Amino acid sequence: MTSSDNPAAVAARSDSVALSFFGATGTVTGSRYLLEGAGPRLLVDCGLFQGARALRERNWEDPPFRLANSDAVLLTHAHLDHSGGLPRLVSRGWKGRIICTAPTFDLCRLLLPDSGFLQEKDAEYANRRGFSRHIPALPLYTKEDAYRALEQFTAVTTNQDVELAADLHARFYPAGHILGAASLRIATSDRTIVFSGDLGRYDDRVMRAPQCPDQADYVVIESTYGNRRHEAVDPEDALLSLIEPCLRRGGTVIIPAFAVGRAQALLYYLSRLRAAGRLGPVPVYLDSPMAVDASHIFCDHLDQHRLTPDECGAACGVAHYVQDVEESKRLTRDAMPKIIISASGMATGGRVLHHLASYADDPANLILFSGFQAAGTRGAQMLAGVKTISIHGNHVPVRAQVANLPMLSAHADSDELLRWLSEFKAKPRKVFITHGEPDASAALASRIGQELGWDCHIPVQAEKVQL
Repeated sequence: MTSSDNPAAVAARSDSVALSFFGATGTVTGSRYLLEGAGPRLLVDCGLFQGARALRERNWEDPPFRLANSDAVLLTHAHLDHSGGLPRLVSRGWKGRIICTAPTFDLCRLLLPDSGFLQEKDAEYANRRGFSRHIPALPLYTKEDAYRALEQFTAVTTNQDVELAADLHARFYPAGHILGAASLRIATSDRTIVFSGDLGRYDDRVMRAPQCPDQADYVVIESTYGNRRHEAVDPEDALLSLIEPCLRRGGTVIIPAFAVGRAQALLYYLSRLRAAGRLGPVPVYLDSPMAVDASHIFCDHLDQHRLTPDECGAACGVAHYVQDVEESKRLTRDAMPKIIISASGMATGGRVLHHLASYADDPANLILFSGFQAAGTRGAQMLAGVKTISIHGNHVPVRAQVANLPMLSAHADSDELLRWLSEFKAKPRKVFITHGEPDASAALASRIGQELGWDCHIPVQAEKVQL
């Protein structure tokens, strides 16, 4: 019996603990949850909103909460929809600790300055071309803001308690998904709250399976794939079946991919295809400096994934690394068949936009997405069959073949989410379902209620609940 099942224990509680949802409600981006009343005020994740303009504009709003200098952010992993709001928070004067796993810290040292740099460049480009609604266009934060935020990071070890205050501890559990990703358990003297973060897949060939804490009074779980099951398809076969016809017809394959996680998985599968003689001598380019650096970090943390040192070396060696902007520009003018992997994964920014602007209008080419595309992103629009996309103020025709490889997603599907929940030894008092499109969250809530008999709630933006 947990403390939440014991009426006497509930009655003995002094002050209630409040949980507020300031992101990842009705969307898969902007994850941020505020926990109050357990001592220091804690923010779990501080992500960027991505996708539709109405979501992106939330990034410019002042936080609807105030954090004292003694408070902390607990970061589940490095992806920008979980970490990308930290430089903005620090630039507004916040000086607390940011606590995460060591690999997450390593990756944030790449992701956050790069995010600031890209936002500065996007603002500069918008001002030069005059297509912004704002005069002048400003970056959400700068590269220097990101470096200041990194000074406030503290790296911790998984599966060990981290003392935050008297009778308040946190523990990070490996979650699969990407390097350093963790689920988070926060324990007070009389209740336990678990945040799933983004959960990986149990049978992923690259990342290890997620671990689950064995007890929680309250659970906050993601629902990215809450209404879907991943196809039981071999990723290598699926990848080859799409790129081979494109290369035969003389086309170029453009693969928008997250620089952290997805790019390394793609390199691994391409290296296996080449080693097996199934992929000819077609050149492969990794056109993302951040993905290049992330690939080296991937090989530095062998305990975080399933690959051997030799497999890591082969994956990192299958592609030519493009660091120089001029070389990237030359790729857009090169008519020879090739494969270009470039960030970002949902085509929301980065060098891939320049490649899309050059290659999207040719039917010989292939635009190959590699996982979930959030509503309102260019990736979602292209997969929905739009005839044109807007890139840097220009309307670009989409005549190339557009396809997706959803089985490459690093997110657990609905069955795997249920599997993770079923590993709790006792029924939680309530499960909060977040980080999903509305249909996905509703479907997962229905399954949890029907199959586990647990009480579920889907919070709305800025909702505050008492635990």
